[in-house]
Amino acid sequence: MSAAPPRAPGRVARAVPWALAVATVAGHIAWPLTAGETRLTLTIATVLTSVAASVGHAWLWRGPRWTASYLAVTVGIGWLAEAIGVATGWPFGPYHYTEALGVAVAGVPLLIPLAWSMMAYPCLLAAQRLVRTRWATALLGGFLFTTWDLFLDPQMVGEGYWVWHEAEHTLPGIPGIPVGNFLGWLLVSTAFMALLSRLPRVAAPTGVPTFLLSWVYFSNVFGNAVYFGRPAVAVWGGVLMGLVVVPWWVSLRRPGWARGAAADADAPVPATAAAAAESAGRAR
Repeated sequence: MSAAPPRAPGRVARAVPWALAVATVAGHIAWPLTAGETRLTLTIATVLTSVAASVGHAWLWRGPRWTASYLAVTVGIGWLAEAIGVATGWPFGPYHYTEALGVAVAGVPLLIPLAWSMMAYPCLLAAQRLVRTRWATALLGGFLFTTWDLFLDPQMVGEGYWVWHEAEHTLPGIPGIPVGNFLGWLLVSTAFMALLSRLPRVAAPTGVPTFLLSWVYFSNVFGNAVYFGRPAVAVWGGVLMGLVVVPWWVSLRRPGWARGAAADADAPVPATAAAAAESAGRAR
């Protein structure tokens, strides 16, 4: 299913998601230079600014119905999977959240499903740029989303935001995080990517989600290698996420690459559609 983008937003409206994305990056840069309550505040603030950037971009370029559906899927499934995980230990393994991240429902801080949502949007668009069918999008998007946790889990466990009860089988160089956690992520993320892939594809500018995903990759590889003393995390995450991010970067340099606007179509999305929409926005 394909859809035309909403009427091109004005210059001021288009600047808002960019401002939120830049604020996210600024918070991430400051994060390793802080500690204690200041670091916790930055953790919460950057999740909020990042999800707001993704939601704002989706709202402007894909419309309120698309955005509401995307939020319902990512926040709803994210919270449900985590609630089941905390209660039963499935599918991630036995763990619990501490009180650090604030208000929780069924043992899951409200910030957590928002974090799922903030990353799902750029991962979905990257996968859709590289593959054509819904199932390919679900598998590739789910894999890309899962590789983010190779960076996320060691960092957040290190801060004491959640605790694993047992981790007998782990990846070499990433102690304390069970391998089953990553398999659980792959299962859940592939499921919600399958649902997101049913939303209409829209030929529209993707500058903000492209910027955010690129920053997540670069900053986590660099940060783990240089600042956090986790070279194995940098290698695992850098290699596995790079399997998708590097071809995606290559595709960004080829305007005609963008694949079918219809989920089941073989025809490529005309790159001129996004350019025309962006030009119309500049003219307003």
